[in-house]
Amino acid sequence: MEVDEKIGQVTVEALGSIFGSESDVPVEYRLPGEVHQREYLSNGFMKAWNGPAHDVYSPVAFVQPDGSYQRKLIGSYPVCTEKEALEALEAAVTAYGNGRGQWPTMGVDERIKCVEHFTQKMIGQKDLVVKLIMWEIGKSWADSVKEFDRTVEYIYATIDALKNLDRQSSRFEIEQGIVAQVRRSPLGVVLCMGPFNYPLNETFTTLIPALIMGNTILFKPPKHGTLLFYPLLEAFRACFPEGVVNTVYGRGHAIVPALMKSGHVNVLTLIGSSKVADELKKLHPKVNRLRAILGLDAKNAAIITQNADLKLAVDETVLGSLSFNGQRCTALKIIFVHRSKVDAFLEQLTQAVSKLKYGMPWEKGVALTPLPEPHKPAYLKECIDDAVANGARVVNPGGGTAFESFVYPGILYPVNEKMKLYREEQFGPLIPVVAFDDLEEPIQYIIESTHGQQVSIFSQDAGEVASLIDPLVNQVSRVNINCQCQRGPDVFPFTGRKDSAEGTLSVVDALRSFSIRSLVAAKLNDNNKQLLNQIVSEGESNFLSTKFIF
Repeated sequence: MEVDEKIGQVTVEALGSIFGSESDVPVEYRLPGEVHQREYLSNGFMKAWNGPAHDVYSPVAFVQPDGSYQRKLIGSYPVCTEKEALEALEAAVTAYGNGRGQWPTMGVDERIKCVEHFTQKMIGQKDLVVKLIMWEIGKSWADSVKEFDRTVEYIYATIDALKNLDRQSSRFEIEQGIVAQVRRSPLGVVLCMGPFNYPLNETFTTLIPALIMGNTILFKPPKHGTLLFYPLLEAFRACFPEGVVNTVYGRGHAIVPALMKSGHVNVLTLIGSSKVADELKKLHPKVNRLRAILGLDAKNAAIITQNADLKLAVDETVLGSLSFNGQRCTALKIIFVHRSKVDAFLEQLTQAVSKLKYGMPWEKGVALTPLPEPHKPAYLKECIDDAVANGARVVNPGGGTAFESFVYPGILYPVNEKMKLYREEQFGPLIPVVAFDDLEEPIQYIIESTHGQQVSIFSQDAGEVASLIDPLVNQVSRVNINCQCQRGPDVFPFTGRKDSAEGTLSVVDALRSFSIRSLVAAKLNDNNKQLLNQIVSEGESNFLSTKFIF
């Protein structure tokens, strides 16, 4: 493949130039000050914390007077211990009260009002939360705003879905002489742990459905993207009964095992690694009583056939592999290209990547930004070195060049099974490309993979697409035709096979995941008719009710 001479080499010096001084930051994107959190929410109170704290440094670094670069300190948060975590657990257990607590027995309409009240208070904190997303994880300003707005939309969509679900349940069914009402009831205490890449949105796509269905919550923020929840703690405290929402801070390995070993966690929801999920589940003394809702590893492949629209495939590959620097579980992480197309694909992909704007997250139109994980540049270099040592080359000029927390995207080809990038989820801006001669090759790769989230197929031949759909729908949970892998729209089911997920999320599926069908039944005779009519007409039960929520 010939690289266009107009594409300039990305140098260390060029990357260094994007890290200016703090005074260069436009006023409207600056934080009002460092955010030093010294309290946490537990049992309905904002409890003071005087112990150790973890300093939070932004992936954004500024040049210092001596010419060195230093990540900006944006605040700190409590490093609590097992003691505080177990106290929060006790508060959640007490609030649930074996299903007899105020929250789990509350009517659906009242729970909805609490969530609506919380959402209004959350919107009032939008500016600070969005700034913290941008500064904590390096997400562009535009995408940080989008994450906040999408989360609010998700909450309202969840409320509408629950209203609809409750309406469908507000009638009695009669079968074989038995009258019954079937509704959904909560499961108990939910331990909720979200990811750093979509810290607000993906956390709330589990936390909000779990909460609105009547469960009580233990919430541990992600390691990166922790401070952004601080402005929302008071809203949680004000809008929900004591002990319904509790936060736990600290090192995961120091506090989470005790929570699981207690046996009091009824639902584990984690968006993270399958290794961590496996270890946590094993700690629970009654695994059969534990429901797990997990979004885990993925190594989503794209298959670009000889009948693909190459421009479309390139455009979607750039979006799919480099949106938020490739730090998405749904990202395209390995690209299979028919050998007859691979040279043209690499040339066009190199051109497309070279046009992406890189810089600081507040810059308009920026597509590539610094990485939040301090160890990530070293890991990505390790992947590149390993690939080169095993026969690949970096195709695009400057690919993989790093400076401080920024790594420029690297296209690697030809990638083979000897390389880390062939199997490992890179979770960063590296694009491994594999040439194939027969469609059976990428199919076999996906079959043998331990991951099974999604795949993208690029072809304009209906018969060819059909021949790929049938084997692949039994390997992954979503097959995308001529487009990148993605989560949305949120009404669609989001899950995975193998080590990629457990349980299903979507606006409706999440409500089902965090609840169980329960029913009240009786023989259909005159005495029971009178009894049931009296309970319903006098509104004596929140569960057994024909109330219709508008």
